[in-house]
Amino acid sequence: MLINFACVKRLDLLRDILRGRGRWTEAIEYEAHRSAQFYPDLHTLISDGWLGEAIEVSDPQAVFRINRIRTAAFGGSHDEPTKHLGEAQTCYVIKSFPEFRHSYWITDDRDAAEYARAQGITTKDTRRLISDGVQDGACTADEGFRLLGEMRALGRSVDVPGDLADL
Repeated sequence: MLINFACVKRLDLLRDILRGRGRWTEAIEYEAHRSAQFYPDLHTLISDGWLGEAIEVSDPQAVFRINRIRTAAFGGSHDEPTKHLGEAQTCYVIKSFPEFRHSYWITDDRDAAEYARAQGITTKDTRRLISDGVQDGACTADEGFRLLGEMRALGRSVDVPGDLADL
């Protein structure tokens, strides 16, 4: 989802939509660092710090549980220890940290969203965030529709609505 906004150079819009409520785990921050070589706007996300300090999970029992989620729920393997780590950490943090229990998970990964919903976690995808941005006045419906189309044209996974009424 971060890459969707970065690829159209609109991380500022995501920041405005989240209104200071966004957070990330250390694995997501690491993925953003790695992806910044392809999407340079992610460098500003990291340096501006509007997602706060990355949430670290270091308790051995928690790390074990996260790895179980990563392999059992998301198909991660022992050969690729960081594959699906961000999804697993996010799920664990929302379910296990009291301060995040009422948070929603932002993802465009359909399998991750389905798993999260099965765990009782509210999810939002890029299309929903753009819709929230339109409702909050962060962007117009025309701009939101155009951005979703640009994301899709760049090969990003977004469900572009059939008409502006869907935004």
